Amino acid sequence: MGKKLQQAIKPLLKSLFLVCLVFTLAFGHSDGALAASGGRIGGGSFRVPSSRPYSSPRTYAPPGGGYGGGYYAPPYGGGFGFPFLLPFWGIGGGFGGLLGILVFIAIANFLLQTFRRVASGDVSGDSEVGYSSNPNVSVTRLQVGLLASARDLQTELNRIAETADTNSPEGRAEILQEASLALLRHPEYWVYAGGGTQQARLNAAETQFNRLSLAERSKFSEETLSNVNNQLKAATPKDALPAAGGELDNPTRLITEGPGEYIIVTLLAATLGKYQLPEVNSADDLRQALRQFGSIPGEQLLAMEVLWTPQASGDTLTSDDVLAEYPDLKLV
Repeated sequence: MGKKLQQAIKPLLKSLFLVCLVFTLAFGHSDGALAASGGRIGGGSFRVPSSRPYSSPRTYAPPGGGYGGGYYAPPYGGGFGFPFLLPFWGIGGGFGGLLGILVFIAIANFLLQTFRRVASGDVSGDSEVGYSSNPNVSVTRLQVGLLASARDLQTELNRIAETADTNSPEGRAEILQEASLALLRHPEYWVYAGGGTQQARLNAAETQFNRLSLAERSKFSEETLSNVNNQLKAATPKDALPAAGGELDNPTRLITEGPGEYIIVTLLAATLGKYQLPEVNSADDLRQALRQFGSIPGEQLLAMEVLWTPQASGDTLTSDDVLAEYPDLKLV
């Protein structure tokens, strides 16, 4: 009788244990997620500027005047211009025939260069960006994990978000430069890093960029400070999420300094042409990558974002959170 009772109770105990385990994991994970507030700075447009193409065509004006706008010289070399043929042809009585020959050569040269671009996939480098309606775009992500004791970094990122101009190319380039400098000033707190570059055509680059941005934003429980396209939004103090087991009773306390707590900063950029971020395996690699990120010129930068977590006062990001949400980061 006792043996039968024991056999009947054993499955119930296993079921009860599984329910308790799932309950503990679910509530334990949600408590950690409550601390993952985030900040975001971003802006840009996936359109090649028409007023200032990345690579302008060359023009040639013959001495003593010329044609309005100049004669277009193809970027690939080759082709014959009017000044080259002029010494070998007479002007009197044959100008119409000469003009017809020049038009024929110009059309033939244009078709030849077009076929070359199509055959090569239009991927020969930055010099062709201004001549293609669907140029190459590099979508780059760089992430840095720092110890939570880097309090000045959070203050600096908050200041950038509150004062940044995200509507102009120059302003967006300055944001990347300032964020890169803020990270470069705290090498003693670097713990993790990672990143990479993906190539895409312009018509597909926005989707790729948004996918990376959404992947990072989905790790935040709330965006407590954001400046996107010059729309500044900040959570009120009552909306800021308190740390587990703590209250926002000290406004100067940005984050606790536990040994297992971190700040994660993500830099995203979509740039015209081929841009390759070096592989980050050490602190020196990270330093080089940050300098490269901060030197992207505004006319080459289509869109950018700077994201960081935690942002709200009192929030924490534990080592378990980093391992769960950022498994691709490496120790530096």
